[in-house]
Amino acid sequence: MVSTYTQKKGFGATLWDYLTTVDHKKIAILYLIAGGIFFVLGGLEAMFIRIQLAVPNNDFVSAGLYNEILTMHGTTMIFLAAMPLVFAFMNAVVPLQIGARDVAFPFLNSLGFWLFFFGGVFLNLSWFLGGAPDAGWTSYASLSLASEGHGIDFYTLGLQISGAGTLIGGINFLVTIINMRTPGMTYMRMPLFTWSSFVVSALILFAFPPLTVGLFLMIFDRLFGANFFDVANGGNTIIWEHLFWIFGHPEVYILILPAFGIFSEIFATFSRKRLFGYSSMVFATVLIGFLGFMVWAHHMFTTGLGPIANAIFAVATMAIAVPTGIKIFNWLFTMWGGSISFTTPMLYAIAFIPSFVAGGVTGIMNAAASADYQFHDSYFVVAHFHYVIVGGVVLGLLAGTHFYWPKMFGTMLNEFLGKITFWLFLIGFHLTFFIQHFLGLMGMPRRIFTFLPGQGLETGNMISTVGAFFMAVAVVILLINVVITQVKNVQVGNDPWGDGRTLEWAIPSPPPFYNFKQLPLVRGLDAYWLEKMEGKKGMTPAEPIGDIHMPNSSFIPFMISFGLFVAAFGAMYRVDYSWGLPVLVIGMLITILSMAVRSVKDDHGFHIHKEDLMNDDDKGGKA
Repeated sequence: MVSTYTQKKGFGATLWDYLTTVDHKKIAILYLIAGGIFFVLGGLEAMFIRIQLAVPNNDFVSAGLYNEILTMHGTTMIFLAAMPLVFAFMNAVVPLQIGARDVAFPFLNSLGFWLFFFGGVFLNLSWFLGGAPDAGWTSYASLSLASEGHGIDFYTLGLQISGAGTLIGGINFLVTIINMRTPGMTYMRMPLFTWSSFVVSALILFAFPPLTVGLFLMIFDRLFGANFFDVANGGNTIIWEHLFWIFGHPEVYILILPAFGIFSEIFATFSRKRLFGYSSMVFATVLIGFLGFMVWAHHMFTTGLGPIANAIFAVATMAIAVPTGIKIFNWLFTMWGGSISFTTPMLYAIAFIPSFVAGGVTGIMNAAASADYQFHDSYFVVAHFHYVIVGGVVLGLLAGTHFYWPKMFGTMLNEFLGKITFWLFLIGFHLTFFIQHFLGLMGMPRRIFTFLPGQGLETGNMISTVGAFFMAVAVVILLINVVITQVKNVQVGNDPWGDGRTLEWAIPSPPPFYNFKQLPLVRGLDAYWLEKMEGKKGMTPAEPIGDIHMPNSSFIPFMISFGLFVAAFGAMYRVDYSWGLPVLVIGMLITILSMAVRSVKDDHGFHIHKEDLMNDDDKGGKA
């Protein structure tokens, strides 16, 4: 019986369930929890940075520790917080939006999560094992090769393991969206969040290999004495910058496009209108993905590429503003004449537009190569990318958390607390980063750990630090909201916002583990809305009720990832200690043997029988 699968389990059974799960909805929760923990960690690092810079000549942390905190803040926020939180929503929503029962490769989905998780844990263990990486989150080769201790080794090996997980995830979603759409779900009927996830998966496929190559070269330089980046021995440090930014600029779009997708869903839902200019939005999303690969060297205008290269990259960078502008106007026109309800997700969506536009405008300023000579490595650039990442990505993730929480957990976050979080976070964000544009124009360089009195920087830095505390309080209130909501555990129906337009709102909250009893038939854009307008209760099925085939849970993804985690320690300590090499071998053996078991084992999954599904009808989705 299906009902036995969802009975209340003890802590141990639940833990084992999550360690071995291949269900995309549970993997989404794992990504949400892990990403949330790393987000709080990165936020604490940010608070230490702001406390240190609150007043001139501060000695809250030492210069060396400041470099470590700064490096880990950037690395954690981009790789270990923003990326997995994006994956959390992709996992939770995309299979439901396209009417699939799971992703194409459930086993790989689990493997992708555990690789990311162990890579992130490995990186953060550096704090306790002799010092964190200290060469900035971009880890430029000249600084990395000069860095003492094992900090940079933690960085290269940790990101290599995590990056493999992300790459696996991207490939998985590409195959899922291409192959697993329900009958009638053509490409031009896919919801925009699915479209953005599709483009992002393609970006991951092309952007992560250059990073992988760069990290391998760095590992060889650091651990095996190669000279890829060592100028004294015929290497070239600028090659690292190219490899890093060929990954790093598309990475910005890998993060922002899912946020665009979430906002597109929110604007349409809470304006009670079809998204304005759907096909132009799809085209703009694809174009942003395409152009995102042609702009990487705008991070390198001051490295001496020459006027021709600088001009080409400047023009390409300005061109990418066009599809983004199309999206902004389409969102505004979606709201125009709509019946708007100001829910917490909608507030984030409305606030996102001016916040993100501010980030975009300063991006165009940075794109002018001659102006960039002045802005480069100043706090102006810090303000710019925080306006893009926080004003775009983080607002998107917070909006998505409130919007999709009922679908993921079957409970509604408190709207009143949600709005307090929103206002505190928004005010804190603008207080923190708006003033930094001016600090940068006044000459404050990036990555300095203190400044002198009398330079005119005191007021701006103090305002910035106060704003950071506002954001910290907002995040604390959000966490309190989550705890209260889950303790009260008031269950909601399949369409808790009342205006759901796409397939995920047509099934119970949280969805049964097979998602759809019968695959739905999609007859147009906003498939569920169409059915509701015709007075139907749910979706028209595209098939009769039949047996459903589901994959078995597996502990193997955890073991494969754990093996690489162990091997990374062996590789790093190989020279320092005699046990390094055996540990490297043991770790690789764990991974390879786990893979071998997976290859040999006949795992055909299991079937949920038609009769059980019929019985399920009587009890609703939570049977």
